[in-house]
Amino acid sequence: MRTFDEIHAIAADRHGGATALEAKLTRPGPDATALPEDRWLATMTKCIFQAGFNWKVIEAKWDGFEEVFHGFDPGSCAFIAEEEFDRILQDTRVVRNGAKLASVRENAAFLMDLRADGGAGQVLGGWPSTDYTGLLDMLKKRGSRLGGSTGQYAMRFAGRDSFILSRDVTARLIAEGVIGKPAASKTAMKAVQAAFNTWMEQSGRTLTEISRVLAMSC
Repeated sequence: MRTFDEIHAIAADRHGGATALEAKLTRPGPDATALPEDRWLATMTKCIFQAGFNWKVIEAKWDGFEEVFHGFDPGSCAFIAEEEFDRILQDTRVVRNGAKLASVRENAAFLMDLRADGGAGQVLGGWPSTDYTGLLDMLKKRGSRLGGSTGQYAMRFAGRDSFILSRDVTARLIAEGVIGKPAASKTAMKAVQAAFNTWMEQSGRTLTEISRVLAMSC
């Protein structure tokens, strides 16, 4: 496995030099632990709907989503009555996908459950980056439709430190011998986390930065 500096040099060569590469890097937000519950729920919902849909369509309708779901207040969304949910299924302000619409109610309840552990900001935003795959596993098990890349994008867009196993990141991980194919098993995800932890130790950088460097090295 190459060192982070070696991979960074490959990415820099492909993107016009180190300075140009640094300008393109994404970095985590200032403090995901301070993100309110409603914004966690909104971000999760947007990523769930963007999966398999044209992102521009979801963005164009997003004000409608905010209206229909009461600004994504978890208390309001978790207790949507069946009669109201039936009306939402017919509401043209949202994308009328029943299973995805139901996930709003389910994830609102999930976020409320996290209050017992300190709240969404503390649990999701404060989860150690050295065990990021543990967070992804928890989202898959306890959340609704938050497995795979959906959970990864939700964490990235919420501003917390994260990696996304995109096609390019996966290609670099395979090239470095970390995994032999796209990571799907717990064993593979453990190997991915170990590699990122090594690169974090070597570079002092975040998961987010390292993920972007890996992507741009391919």
